[in-house]
Amino acid sequence: MSVQDRIQTLVSEHPIVLFMKGTPQFPMCGFSSRAAEVLKACNAQFHSVNVLADPEVRAQLPRYSNWPTFPQLFINGELIGGCDITVELFEQGQLKAMVEEIQRGAE
Repeated sequence: MSVQDRIQTLVSEHPIVLFMKGTPQFPMCGFSSRAAEVLKACNAQFHSVNVLADPEVRAQLPRYSNWPTFPQLFINGELIGGCDITVELFEQGQLKAMVEEIQRGAE
């Protein structure tokens, strides 16, 4: 399976995926930490991928998403954006609404 296929599978199988440096418990950069924190603040059940532990995903994800930096948040298979966009959506209340909609659909 190609790296692009692996990325596609991850974003297809998990309603919320955060590609980040480190893990939600041990983030390895401030931007990844902030993105994970706002997801937790929304009580989001999300899958995280540590791009530092998977150099192929780290190299290929920017090509897949057409987004150069990390973290990258995908919701329902669609790129939402990086840290700034994620935090902005959180501050506007939109991120919580998106998370709640997904979790209602999963019930």
